[in-house]
Amino acid sequence: MSQTEQTPLSSSHFIRQIVEEDLETKVLGERLITRFPPEPNGYLHIGHAKSICLNFGLAKEYGGVCHLRFDDTNPIKEEAEYVESILEDVRWLGWDWGEHLYYASDYFDTLFAYAEKLIQDGKAYVCDLRPEEIREYRGTLTQPGKDSPFKNRSREENLALFGEMRAGKIEEGARVLRARIDMASPNLNLRDPIMYRILKKPHHRTGDKWCIYPMYDFAHGQSDSIEGITHSICTLEFEDHRPLYDWYLENLGIHHPKQIEFARLNLTYTVMSKRKLLELVEKELVSGWDDPRMPTLSGLRRRGYTPEAIREFCDRIGVAKRNNMIEVSLLEHCLREDLNKRAPRVMAVLRPLRVVLINYPEDTEEALDGINNPEDPSAGTRKVPFSRVLYIERDDFLEEAPRKFFRLAPGREVRLRYGYYITCVEVVKDEESGEVLELRCTYDPATRGGNSPDGRKVKGTIHWVSAKHALEAEARLYDRLFISEFPEKSAEDSSFIDNLNPQSVETVSCFVEPSLAEAEAGSIFQFERLGYFCVDSVDSGKEKLVFNRAVPLRDSWKKIEKQGGGGKK
Repeated sequence: MSQTEQTPLSSSHFIRQIVEEDLETKVLGERLITRFPPEPNGYLHIGHAKSICLNFGLAKEYGGVCHLRFDDTNPIKEEAEYVESILEDVRWLGWDWGEHLYYASDYFDTLFAYAEKLIQDGKAYVCDLRPEEIREYRGTLTQPGKDSPFKNRSREENLALFGEMRAGKIEEGARVLRARIDMASPNLNLRDPIMYRILKKPHHRTGDKWCIYPMYDFAHGQSDSIEGITHSICTLEFEDHRPLYDWYLENLGIHHPKQIEFARLNLTYTVMSKRKLLELVEKELVSGWDDPRMPTLSGLRRRGYTPEAIREFCDRIGVAKRNNMIEVSLLEHCLREDLNKRAPRVMAVLRPLRVVLINYPEDTEEALDGINNPEDPSAGTRKVPFSRVLYIERDDFLEEAPRKFFRLAPGREVRLRYGYYITCVEVVKDEESGEVLELRCTYDPATRGGNSPDGRKVKGTIHWVSAKHALEAEARLYDRLFISEFPEKSAEDSSFIDNLNPQSVETVSCFVEPSLAEAEAGSIFQFERLGYFCVDSVDSGKEKLVFNRAVPLRDSWKKIEKQGGGGKK
């Protein structure tokens, strides 16, 4: 399915149709109850945002509720830090779970009782095979598995052994509890899957109470059932697990939610695997989970992405039944559209070149009127200081300029944004290297505000800052973290890490206008002609202003293609 075939969330899609039919027939009750069930083993990324917006969005639209539940069944990989980050990210995206915050660990006693019931019914058994033996007995996609030699233990023996596992009398890896289903099933998930394993590790919520923990596939469906979830909406990788969830629910005789799968978000130039993102963090290839180059929600937030832009992106890509790849340029486009409406305009110079206005009075300075946002007249204006010595972008000057170069060059005239017309009359260079050190220019005092009374026109307008008033700052120019469009599809003899972009960030010392002196962490601005920049929430402070480039003003990699029913070129 191509991106243009996806239906936006704001329009009808197959999950909405299913929900509407079920609510009309009341087959699962009168109220829609969905859930977002993350495992607290890493930070949320942009792929999770799609699921969050879908589950919370449907619940809001149809007057239902959406639960936030942590499927915290693995104490080895889970941490309280991840729980807190997930709570923050869901709130930041604009969703509220109200009183419906749950943990699978809240249900450990109930899940243990469910396991005992399956043992008593002859549908679960304790197996002494080692992990490598279980894998060997499981078979392959083309060959059936074979029964464990411990499959025919009596109910009494299985209950006693399961009790010993619970009491901590058995070493890790020595025994597991398995469902008795079918080792010849074509679905490998039904070949006597493990329900419980021994892990003598403290849990971030239950401490040392438990030394056995339910497998995700055993806890997940039952947790949905306990909470009365009506629609378990999940990504396509769980489609093959659905028969197992159904088997558990049916054999336990408990509430049976309806599971619906949809295509997960795959984004170009991006890695979506939490395992791989963790590898980047642990190998210190990024500064942390919130590194602005990471696709995590905390990283995107720190970089300058807004929740409105991400929700709009999720709306545009829609809900599909088949996996496909979305261009990251659409996500960047959604951010530009949002920030264009809301971000105040300011002037900053990233690669400064000194300009001296030789006919401007040395002891004079003035305040020019700058427009805060032309898209929002209510944003008003600000005063921008102007003086004899300015900084402009080095790229806005060429000593030997081609005919269609409309910026500054010897003998050429340009307009200063909100200021005057200036003409370059002299170029000062380093005698040894030939590097341009300074431009000497004249200004036309009659052109204040950027208009000439004699009607002459100039084609070029450049930004600037007053050297006397400028604030020193640091700008981090972020690019895509990977150079490959599909970094996870590496050659067999290479790793996704081989696709890291060695130039994914450039740090430059720059100058910004003084209105940014009190800019708060997380504030986002458009640096005129340069892009959208966010005050870094970690490193920026009174002693040093640090700005992260959220996105350039234009896509420098590829033109925006129409996709998701709403993308624009």
